[in-house]
Amino acid sequence: MRFMIKDRLFTTLYVLAKLGACNRAVEISTVKLGKELGISQQSASRRLQELEKLGLIVREISRRGQLVRITERGLDMLRDFYYGLREILEGISPVIRIRGKLFTGLGEGRFYVSLEGYRRQFIEKLGFDPYPGTLNLKLVSKEDVDAYRSLLSSRNGIRIEGFSDEKRTYGDAICYPVLINGKIHGAIVKARRTHYGDDVVEVIAPVCLRDYLKLKDGDIIELIFERY
Repeated sequence: MRFMIKDRLFTTLYVLAKLGACNRAVEISTVKLGKELGISQQSASRRLQELEKLGLIVREISRRGQLVRITERGLDMLRDFYYGLREILEGISPVIRIRGKLFTGLGEGRFYVSLEGYRRQFIEKLGFDPYPGTLNLKLVSKEDVDAYRSLLSSRNGIRIEGFSDEKRTYGDAICYPVLINGKIHGAIVKARRTHYGDDVVEVIAPVCLRDYLKLKDGDIIELIFERY
């Protein structure tokens, strides 16, 4: 901020802004301001005087009472606080939770996860050597599907590069680290080319999840997306 004021004065400036004093002079009594701030009329009056001395507001007396308007200097202070707070909050990723019902897949996950070209990158980029296979989950509700789509569109994920061997070319994949049932860290693997839609997710982990979590088809699994 360009300059600092006491917290109580900033709170008063904020309340005046909420009452509309940013764009125009608003009629406000010290009684009303005191109620908004939870202080006495006398304390509210002193705060207005201090803000005026600092050049953060201007006041004028009309027939109807006292008119108060926030000055450009006061607006600068509010803007500085707003941009600082926005930078902090936008850097905090919201927690995303989704639920899926376990089902038996086609068995392709075991083949792809075991390929050395992928496995080496999983170890390097995700920090674990995955069990050869995926846990297949069909998302439970529309809210879960929406949350998953929000994840895919709002976060970049961890890219697993495609590669070629003597037989064929294998495509890229994107991984999203997750906490599985609140017990073990793993990752969703979203292949660039897949026969599954956005209502199905494939999960890898350093252990056989079915055995470790004692799971069977039809069980509901919760995934919490982790920051990275």
